[in-house]
Amino acid sequence: MADAVATPSRTPASSPPPFADRSTLRLAAVIGGLALAIVAGFGLGRLTDPATSAATGASAVAHTHPPGMAAHLHGDPSGAVPADGLTVSAAGYTLVPETTRWRVGVRDDFRFTIVGPDRKPVTSFAIVHEKPLHMIVVHRDLDGYQHLHPDMAPDGTWRVPLELPRPGVWRVYADFSALDAAGTATPLTLGVDLTVAGDYQPRALAAPARTATVDGFTVTYEGTPQSGVVNPVLFRISRDGAPVTDLEPYLGAYGHLVVLREGDLAYVHVHPEERVVDDGVRFWLSVPGPGRYRMFFDFQLAGVVRTAEFTLAVE
Repeated sequence: MADAVATPSRTPASSPPPFADRSTLRLAAVIGGLALAIVAGFGLGRLTDPATSAATGASAVAHTHPPGMAAHLHGDPSGAVPADGLTVSAAGYTLVPETTRWRVGVRDDFRFTIVGPDRKPVTSFAIVHEKPLHMIVVHRDLDGYQHLHPDMAPDGTWRVPLELPRPGVWRVYADFSALDAAGTATPLTLGVDLTVAGDYQPRALAAPARTATVDGFTVTYEGTPQSGVVNPVLFRISRDGAPVTDLEPYLGAYGHLVVLREGDLAYVHVHPEERVVDDGVRFWLSVPGPGRYRMFFDFQLAGVVRTAEFTLAVE
């Protein structure tokens, strides 16, 4: 690019020149470029530090999220949450199931691969909350929630035992962070439908409520989830009227919250604050938009994981 030529203004002879000569400009540009390269290299080094990343294997890099932020939303100050899980392919990655047909009530291995931009199965994934991939399964009427963790073979084929107890269409979400050759993570949630033959009778969504019961435990929540605003949502657990205070960490957290929207089944997965707050588990939550949602709160007591379910209406 040719050097820019400035037109001098009428300046008294005793005043300094209003612009530097070309040699000075070139020197400043070189120094500025070196400084920028050093800063960029420092930032890249932090991202690809070999002590925290690897190019291959399913145990590559610990990948965490700010407490309460959506699993694939990294600190968006506007509070906007993307509608994840709506597509089978995104950012060059595709969820490829071995089959999309299933038999009702039959427990069998569900197999799939994540194909990358190079059209080959991905074999490198970040560890997120102790697992390289979280799989959520739910009927399209938001019944029958399952939170599963498949195992990956060296060739990139994932496998998990799966039983679907009702006919109809079930949604499968693969929630993961793929690693490229440089160790850079791409967090994604991809979704695919499984069809189960049989007489399908849809189940109506329960009315919105702030209290749910599961295995003799009562779970309540405080807070008002909204679209475009990140708000606190606090879950408390009690039994026979007494608060339960001996919660155990499950997958690196005192709880996990999956939120699915009725209709398109938009997906949000958030993690709580690191410590128990006011005898409860507090998340910071925003949802993609108005509609009715089903919230699934996973918690662990005495080694047993339970799920409390709530219907939420967002205007």
